[in-house]
Amino acid sequence: MGKFSKAGGREMPELNTSSLPDLVFAFLFFIMMVTSMREVTLKVQFKAPQATELQKLEKKSLVTFIYVGKPTPDLQKKFGSETRIQLNDQFAETSEIQDYIAQEKSSMKEEDQPFMTVSIKADKDTKMGVITDIKQALREAYALKISYSAAKRIE
Repeated sequence: MGKFSKAGGREMPELNTSSLPDLVFAFLFFIMMVTSMREVTLKVQFKAPQATELQKLEKKSLVTFIYVGKPTPDLQKKFGSETRIQLNDQFAETSEIQDYIAQEKSSMKEEDQPFMTVSIKADKDTKMGVITDIKQALREAYALKISYSAAKRIE
């Protein structure tokens, strides 16, 4: 007798998933834009210094890094605990720096080559003689812009 009686079993309507691929694509695009990939895996211990001066770089893609420090604890068994130079993902000697700089320059566009900057990132316990040897190798490789950052030794 009632107006609101259930006459037959109604089923739940289907869920509309037509916009789901758009949402997944938007989420994937967001993740790709926010995530940055690390280019080099550090094999040396390096403590960043506190900056006293800051210089903004126009193009970060023109910066080449040279890392200097003791090998990480897991690599000390193989390479020892003395200070090592890391170029890209491998250890190198000072004599290999010129070839490395030439290779990095050749991978750049010709108009960008004069603006290449070499950044030396050294640990606070690195001896100055190693840094001097690296700088001399860079001078011989005609790497004219050199930035140097090392943690200050507090005594």
